[in-house]
Amino acid sequence: MNKFKLALAILSIIAGVVGFYYLRESAMVIRILLLLLGIILGITIAWFTDQGKQFYTFSRESIEETKKVIWPSRKETMQTAGVVFAFVVAMAAFLWLVDTGLMTVVRYVMDQEG
Repeated sequence: MNKFKLALAILSIIAGVVGFYYLRESAMVIRILLLLLGIILGITIAWFTDQGKQFYTFSRESIEETKKVIWPSRKETMQTAGVVFAFVVAMAAFLWLVDTGLMTVVRYVMDQEG
């Protein structure tokens, strides 16, 4: 029965999307309402499956965990961004020097052979 409910939920979402595109000559309000109806119906059906209940529990626990996160202050964020920016600039300069050096070596070798 659980698989049947999931299949019905997926089919209702697909029906909403297909209806949105099938009624392309209708008013946009009708098309959007049909799409939303399919999505809401699919979510409602999926809510009553075991997987839907597990997903709801997982989502609720995830929200609780994000509330426990200690977010960095503005100062820490700016310092980290500064370090990253400085590293990117230093790496770009290093790669430019390596590229220029290799190009010089290649030109020198190519002139020697010619």
